[in-house]
Amino acid sequence: MRNLDLTTLRSFVAVADYGGVTKAAGFLHLTQSAVSMQLKRLEDLLGLELLDRSGRSIALTAAGEQLLTYARRMVALNDEVIARLTDQAFEGEIVLGVPHDIVYPAIPRVLQRFNVAFPRVKVQLISSYSVQLKHAFSRGECDLILTTEPRGAEGAETVAELPLNWMGAHGGSSWRQRPLRLAFGRHCIFRPEAIEALNRAGIDWELAVESESDRTIEATVSADLAITAMLEGSEPPHLERIDAGGALPLLPAHRINLYMRDRAADPLVAELADLIRSTIQGYAGAPLRAVG
Repeated sequence: MRNLDLTTLRSFVAVADYGGVTKAAGFLHLTQSAVSMQLKRLEDLLGLELLDRSGRSIALTAAGEQLLTYARRMVALNDEVIARLTDQAFEGEIVLGVPHDIVYPAIPRVLQRFNVAFPRVKVQLISSYSVQLKHAFSRGECDLILTTEPRGAEGAETVAELPLNWMGAHGGSSWRQRPLRLAFGRHCIFRPEAIEALNRAGIDWELAVESESDRTIEATVSADLAITAMLEGSEPPHLERIDAGGALPLLPAHRINLYMRDRAADPLVAELADLIRSTIQGYAGAPLRAVG
């Protein structure tokens, strides 16, 4: 009988989630060589190649894709057992505020992992615009919030800095039209900067959609009736980055800032903040592609 080592499975899942050994090692607080050795040990035990290392980036093989489903379940079950038997003392509620546009892909992963570690702690997720979230935090209505802002801010920690890109429909052509049709939320922080960039470039534009609903904006853009701007990696699968070949102006990078109350005041809030930080920084890398 051969037994799978949960430590090697955890490293394998981390590499799959974070797109490579370097970011996985950072998340696991291990050296890159240690993670690489664990992956090699897992491949030797199974007698299978789980990762395709022939390209510029690491990719999962067909066997790796199959193992990943089982590995996630085994690691999650292990963490659940440990949490339920050892962490029952932690309970309470944490209010987390996150802008609409950066809920995916990181926050569902954060909530899942935090729930496994602290099953009796409820995390109430509030999704709104950055400006409104900052007001709620200042009134004490949120324990911690994330914001998307063009620069750092007093009392905030910058978790990541991401490019702001023009987004449109797959294979769309609306970005070629003049006046350029735009779709933005009424309180979207990217809207004034996108408009300013177009004005500086001398490009005529018109606001085709102004809505409180992200779904309305996405539907309009995916129908190739307008374009919008989103942080890199936050776009839904039915939209794509516009490669305009210089026909559209570059947009400034934006920061994801984390605001939280005193770490010493509530260790659970600090634990959630640490998980948010590591997960978002991990997702800043490119996801794995399947091969074979």
